[in-house]
Amino acid sequence: MVAFLERLAALPPGHGEGTFEGRRYGVTLNASPDGRRRWLFAEELGGTDRISANLYRLADGRPLLKPCEMPAEKVVAFVLAYRPDAPGGEGTSAHADRSSGSEIPLPCKE
Repeated sequence: MVAFLERLAALPPGHGEGTFEGRRYGVTLNASPDGRRRWLFAEELGGTDRISANLYRLADGRPLLKPCEMPAEKVVAFVLAYRPDAPGGEGTSAHADRSSGSEIPLPCKE
């Protein structure tokens, strides 16, 4: 879980594109204003795969990963292996920070 949390924290906020297992994904990563909730939504570009999860920081500081209708292992594998495009690199966009705007809800049940 430590590697997952470190990698998630290192991902750029907002929306952008990158690769996972040789396929292109559009990814949105956002956080609540208090930083206690982060949410991830990734969609394979030109495909059908999706990754969706919420990560909560509990009052005692422990993390709680809540995947949206998929195994936690799928979310963890994605976060560990996803590589966002470098600014000016492959793909059409680098991640754009939208973390200061309004929250973007994920299409999942909590």
